[in-house]
Amino acid sequence: MTTEGRALRRIFCAVELPAGLRELVAARAARLREAFPRVRVSWVRGESLHLTLKFVGEIGPARVADLSEAAGRAAAGAGAFGLTVAGAGTFPPHGPPRVLWLGVEDVSGGLARLNRRLEDECAAAGFEREARAFSPHLTLARPRDPRDARGLAAAHRETPFEPQAFNVNELIVMESELAPGGSRYTPVSRHPL
Repeated sequence: MTTEGRALRRIFCAVELPAGLRELVAARAARLREAFPRVRVSWVRGESLHLTLKFVGEIGPARVADLSEAAGRAAAGAGAFGLTVAGAGTFPPHGPPRVLWLGVEDVSGGLARLNRRLEDECAAAGFEREARAFSPHLTLARPRDPRDARGLAAAHRETPFEPQAFNVNELIVMESELAPGGSRYTPVSRHPL
């Protein structure tokens, strides 16, 4: 797609995960995939795991630059903080599962503050605020037919995930390119906290 002759880019703001944590989450996904081979699921690749703070959608190159500047201002006023990945659940919490996720604990409130700053700076730059409340999580998988995934979802919720703490010291503006093997994510700009 294009706007005024320029290609649109699918953009979001995120926090990257450490490689070791991505490997642990990928191993969990592999175990679930092996236990439920007949359930049709789109699994998030380990190298693609991230924590989305704001999904913007398709925008033109000039707006990508505006978003990067807003993200830079948001990050400049925020300090580094710690998070913990712990707990497992599904969206919606009852009924056929559409998303399998791992929880993110923000004990210090640093992630919530960064999210608010990002929303404020983006709004000042003319981007719409997110209508839904911020609910930090790591998406593990999306069942293609939620009705067939109840057993998988139950196993996911009931299998403990050893809490994993990590530090956040950077906000990233990312581009998502849809591909047959799953989305590919490329950093557009990095902003230290």
